[in-house]
Amino acid sequence: MTTDLNTLLTSLYVRIDDYLGPRSRVGRPPRLTDAELLTLAVAQALLGVHSEARWLRQVPAALPGAFPYLPEQSGYNKRLRGALPLLKRLIRVLATDTDLWADPVWLVDSTPVECARSRPTVRRSELAGVAGYGYCASHSRWFWGLRLHLVCTPAGLPVTWALADPKIDERQVLMCVLDYDGDLITERPGLLVLADKGYISAELDDYLHARGADLLRPSYRNRPPRPGQHLLKPVRQLVESVFDTLKGQLDLELHGGRTLTGVTARIAQRLLALTAAIWHNRATGQPVTRSLIAYDH
Repeated sequence: MTTDLNTLLTSLYVRIDDYLGPRSRVGRPPRLTDAELLTLAVAQALLGVHSEARWLRQVPAALPGAFPYLPEQSGYNKRLRGALPLLKRLIRVLATDTDLWADPVWLVDSTPVECARSRPTVRRSELAGVAGYGYCASHSRWFWGLRLHLVCTPAGLPVTWALADPKIDERQVLMCVLDYDGDLITERPGLLVLADKGYISAELDDYLHARGADLLRPSYRNRPPRPGQHLLKPVRQLVESVFDTLKGQLDLELHGGRTLTGVTARIAQRLLALTAAIWHNRATGQPVTRSLIAYDH
């Protein structure tokens, strides 16, 4: 079965509308429903349009007849930021709709989310006190912003995620994320978590063992190799390819957020787009689960 952007967006809209059900709030209903808003946001991320104003101008030509009403840029931005809790819930809803959700292997890593470069921008940013300076080993440079901590399956399906100050230890963030959503581990007996050297910690090992999970990660060069370490290197490339999809095709680093809510909403928008593509590819039997080629034009 072939698929395209319109097919994905139609399926996504129906799934979101079914999940939300009839509107129960009193007052005048919005002219752009929540299901339409999130579908519009996913389309923007898949088509790689960074500017919200430019995107709203392009919608009639890119998706003729799909959205009878379009708000102004300020209204779209406000609605999208206000829909952050819904964005997070929909990522989980779509993920649990796939057979990949029960995968007994997780990949864990983090990547920089730069929010400013010049010193004056850093000083006047509303993210001051939340974001900070961190080091990006992949590019051998310092950056100012946040780090996206992602837990996903080998197919790239997001399981859970968090944004944190880059100075906060990756291991502590992972334990906090899993404490917040404790059922994720308990419903997967025998879970195997794959990570890099940044997650070397006896405390983290004990934390996962106590919850019935095992951590497979490389050891330092001056330490004996850990069991199964020779199998880790090719698998570890998978999480790098997931980040490459988020950055290279969904423009994660070009989020344009200026506040914590704005940055988080735009990161969630891109994670929802990735999840929606995987969900649709899996449902339609596409040969490459994480491929976005059919939806980016």
